[in-house]
Amino acid sequence: MTSLVGTRILLRFNLRRDRLMIPVWVAVNTLMVLSMPNTLKTLYGTPAERADLIHQVATNASFRALIGPVFDNSVGALTAWRVGVYAGVLAAVTSLLVVVRHTRDEEESGRQELISSGAVGRRASLTAALLAAAVANAVLALLVVAGLAGQGAVGALAFGLGLAAVGMVFATAAAIVAQLTESARLARGLTAGVLGAAFVLRAAGDSATTDGSSVWTWLSPLGWLENLRAYGGERWWVLALFAAAIALQAAVAYGLAGRRDIGMSFLPTRPGPSVGRLGTAGALAWRLQRGSVLGWSLAFFVVGVVYGGLTDGVADIVGDNESARRIFERMGGQSALTNAFLAAMVGMMGLVAALYVVGSVLRLYGEETSGRAEPVLANPVGRLRWATGHLVIAFGGSVLLMLVTGLGFVVGYGKEAGPILGACLVQLPAVWVIGGLAVLLYGVLPRAATAAWGVAGAVLLIGWVGPALDAPQAVLDLSPFGHLPKLPGGGMEWGPVLVLLALAVALVAAGLAGLRRRDLTT
Repeated sequence: MTSLVGTRILLRFNLRRDRLMIPVWVAVNTLMVLSMPNTLKTLYGTPAERADLIHQVATNASFRALIGPVFDNSVGALTAWRVGVYAGVLAAVTSLLVVVRHTRDEEESGRQELISSGAVGRRASLTAALLAAAVANAVLALLVVAGLAGQGAVGALAFGLGLAAVGMVFATAAAIVAQLTESARLARGLTAGVLGAAFVLRAAGDSATTDGSSVWTWLSPLGWLENLRAYGGERWWVLALFAAAIALQAAVAYGLAGRRDIGMSFLPTRPGPSVGRLGTAGALAWRLQRGSVLGWSLAFFVVGVVYGGLTDGVADIVGDNESARRIFERMGGQSALTNAFLAAMVGMMGLVAALYVVGSVLRLYGEETSGRAEPVLANPVGRLRWATGHLVIAFGGSVLLMLVTGLGFVVGYGKEAGPILGACLVQLPAVWVIGGLAVLLYGVLPRAATAAWGVAGAVLLIGWVGPALDAPQAVLDLSPFGHLPKLPGGGMEWGPVLVLLALAVALVAAGLAGLRRRDLTT
């Protein structure tokens, strides 16, 4: 077929461009999944302990909304329950980023027009993008199946295929959205919104039933993943739902791709605001990033409400399990279990806020490499002033995220706001250190700027998996979050906080100095 000419070469090119991003995302997802069986064996080593956990989950709607229902008391089934939803979300995020990067991003930058001037079919770029996502999901599935085979090969196969299928559902969804919109940023945002809606539908359904049978659960691909029931009496026919959704969405994407010109979209682009509203670098930065800030803020508030609602029931879930108690204490400090849980969950939100800061800082890199920064800087706008506008959104936005997280905890938990808000705000120095490192990489080594994602991912992995694996304190201390006081419940220690603040300021200053001296990336 002439419309697919050049697909093989484009696929090799896409995989070469993603030779760092795909392995990092897949490795983080795989390690998260494969670290869980040993952790669960430590926490719930006997069938009686696992049966008690299942009973507690069945009677706690908030935990089911957050993680999902449990279908068996084996270690494999508990692994699929504990990480299934979040591994599926991570696979979906990886897939949508890959597809949008190799479709709408290429058109927006003008590279697709150059590629299409050669011997390349009309649908070759879309096919290569979907195949790159398929490669990432296939590798994830193979690693998960191989790693969980010891818990049962059949369940491992079901779980691995389910994760890959979720990834491909959102890969094809991103392919459709990339045809509809003219902006890669909007394409990523809309597809992420679809993913968020899928999570909310699944959560609503799981909170209402104990077996995943709610209509709301079945409306979500994440609900299909849990209803595949890996290690819990596999329902292989659920894979047919994934296959049908992938085939239908791919057909729609291919149909749309054949009916538009390169660089065009089906949804009209709205005219921009008047010049007065974009008269400063800060106003322009806010215009570009306001959707991201508002979306992240809403998500953080909702998660805060959910975690706050779980707080009163954490003692029942943990019970007399000393191993689980020790994990919460390693994450949240040597305080009462409720305070330790709050501190651990607030710390997790701080880790996720670091991802927001990195993405917001790297918006500078995207503006520069796309050529949009050059016309702005050709006016009476200095580089530092231009960069500062985006950095205010990045670092100030993280303050907003942690504040709305604290408010969410207060709403869900129903206790006094002061200690919880203080615990949220004390995460900011560590968040800013990660953001400062992103500024340094962008300003001094712009071509290595995306390595900031790897740093943020490594810190997230240390904070999430390290305590559960009983990692040495030296490993936990590699993360700036490991030096923060454990609030609420612990004592406030200003020394580490001030050191982290000073380090963040130094990193940002060094990055801006490098930006001021180097040439723009072309």
